[in-house]
Amino acid sequence: MTASVETLSRHWIDGTWQEGPGAIPVVNPATEETIAEVPAGGASEIDTAVVAARHAFTRWAATPLVDRVATVLAIREGIKARSAEIAASITAEMGSPTKFANSVQVGMPMATSKGVAGLAESFPWTEEIGNSLVVREPVGVVGAVTPWNYPLHQVVAKVAPALVAGCTIVLKPSEVAPLTASILAEITAEAGLPGGVFNVVHGTGPEAGEALAKHPLVDMVSFTGSVPAGRRVQEVAAGTVKRVALELGGKSANIVLDDADLTQAVKLGLGNCFINGGQTCTAWTRLLVPEALHDQVVEMAVEQSAKYTVGDPTDESTRIGPMSSDRQRERVEHYITQGVEEGAELAAGGPGRPDGLEHGAYVRPTIFSGVRPDMVIAQEEIFGPVLSVMPYADEDEAVEIANATVYGLAGAVFAGSQERGLEVAKRMRTGQVDVNGGAFNPLAPFGGYKQSGTGRELGRYGLEEFLEVKSIQL
Repeated sequence: MTASVETLSRHWIDGTWQEGPGAIPVVNPATEETIAEVPAGGASEIDTAVVAARHAFTRWAATPLVDRVATVLAIREGIKARSAEIAASITAEMGSPTKFANSVQVGMPMATSKGVAGLAESFPWTEEIGNSLVVREPVGVVGAVTPWNYPLHQVVAKVAPALVAGCTIVLKPSEVAPLTASILAEITAEAGLPGGVFNVVHGTGPEAGEALAKHPLVDMVSFTGSVPAGRRVQEVAAGTVKRVALELGGKSANIVLDDADLTQAVKLGLGNCFINGGQTCTAWTRLLVPEALHDQVVEMAVEQSAKYTVGDPTDESTRIGPMSSDRQRERVEHYITQGVEEGAELAAGGPGRPDGLEHGAYVRPTIFSGVRPDMVIAQEEIFGPVLSVMPYADEDEAVEIANATVYGLAGAVFAGSQERGLEVAKRMRTGQVDVNGGAFNPLAPFGGYKQSGTGRELGRYGLEEFLEVKSIQL
């Protein structure tokens, strides 16, 4: 990807590009080259953007629903028209393979924005309860803070419902992968979104992110990222008692029951572990299997893992690109080394770079077998292509192991019948569970239990996050 620093190094505030002091390099993790710079925004830039969003709020909130929905659909069409450019941007800034970037990184935000626009007409904006009229109104100015692993989807999952609700937005994208947000800003302007309704301020979490979370004119913060950063957002936002929605980490379990189709369970299980190079909060990183089937499943997983080619993310045949940054590569390497030190058995991969890839943020896709529930690699989110295969004695122990982390974002069950799988899924303390490979539903609520966060995104539940409820007695 060819990127011009001049066209990509500005904030988008009140419908115009604005320069800012400081410079944060954007590094292509595959080539280790700096491809752009973004300004290091802070409290001053955040304040300017928030004030613009506050001024734009009254008019946007009063805009007829049909027009707000039409604008979201126009933004979706803009994404579609520039999909190749967006996919290339995502591949360049965080290493997502071209095929995945085109199909998922661009495809998901198109599906989620269409979904929320489609439900707006039937949504219960008002209802009568006795002598009360209950009215749902926009929460106000939304501060959105998004991560680097899905640079467009995580933004659109917040922006689309917020716009439909009648809110205005100030976005602080990840400084690791900030370039796609600039393309989206251009698309919103082309779609006719008034100035100040959608703003982008670049910068780091401790500077721009904290300034946004604590700003007194911000009514809500919607944050996606790590648990420590989420805790900090809650602390900072508490000063003004604003609403906070958090989508944090995960350590999802894939429970394979003794009557499951092992071929399906292993194939889909590995795919959902290695998805986006394992840099996905819902990744099924723990594969729980009956003790008697452990060795067979490990053998099948190792054989399947050979299909996950690692390399240049612009190559159509690549299934796993680099980690998003060298810092992330070091993090994943650390966990792999720790797994070895803890006594887990390496069935595939291991520490060190893949053969022939001496440069770039590459790691070896790794499978550990015989992993115990008390091991660090079974408890902490690694955020890389690392699978832990864990044996269990019976169904009750499988559920116990699955629930025995601080997380509760996603999970899976593979069973001989849908009924049995559903019963186990209901026992899992997690926000979403796929039974026998159930397909992703962009209208279903997305979010977690425990330290995986608060609130929900997508569909009706995601729209409700951006609404206040008022009772009017008649």
